[in-house]
Amino acid sequence: MTRVICVASAKGGVGKTTLTSNLAAALAGFGRDVIVMDANLTTPNLGVHLGVPMYPNTLHDVLKGKVNVQEAIYQHPAGFRVIPAGLGVQDMRGVDPKDLSNSIIDLLGKSEIILLDVSAGLGREALAAMETSDEAILVTTPDLPSVLDALKASKLASQVGTKVLGVVVNRILGMNHEMTKSEIVHMTELPILAEISEDYKVPESISKRIPIVHYRPNSQVSHEIKRLAAWLVGYSYEVPRPWYKKMFGL
Repeated sequence: MTRVICVASAKGGVGKTTLTSNLAAALAGFGRDVIVMDANLTTPNLGVHLGVPMYPNTLHDVLKGKVNVQEAIYQHPAGFRVIPAGLGVQDMRGVDPKDLSNSIIDLLGKSEIILLDVSAGLGREALAAMETSDEAILVTTPDLPSVLDALKASKLASQVGTKVLGVVVNRILGMNHEMTKSEIVHMTELPILAEISEDYKVPESISKRIPIVHYRPNSQVSHEIKRLAAWLVGYSYEVPRPWYKKMFGL
């Protein structure tokens, strides 16, 4: 049975696309069959993150009826498959987000997990992606506006019958003004699935078009994303001990 999981946020700039692409890479690393789709139809970035921005067929072509969804799937070197969205202004013409569900239906049974990178906000695109998904992961940064937006996204997902798995708190700086874990849990009434610190290597990995879990596999960011991926599929993930700790028993 295929699980359709959307990665959503009502606020832009919280690292949603980065998390989606790296979750796909981490899940593939655990041997799972994963398709990741750019469901952001107006400002897509997933293909850019993954180095596949200019493929001939995109999700926009699928939604316009030009090709079937199988013709818009591309294999990524990290072991998962990608359905990019079109980057041109002309790609947006004649596209209805409501048609997204038909594309997902055609993919059911073709993969274990389908990850949807959802557009920011709570408009028609985000709503269509949530309605199509079985489960949702919400992404926020530890500041009040982002957490409030995560709460709004949670309410919307619940209204359309999508199970919200929890919240990923991303880009943590460790500053006094940031909301604490307990404050975020209290406000959203959701469990925190992962806490990911800000890391300058993340934008560097994006510029290299390499998921951070491969670019810097032993970073805190990578371990936290792998731990989240393992939790999603019922695996147990332990951060490997450095060689010197193993050697000297530290």
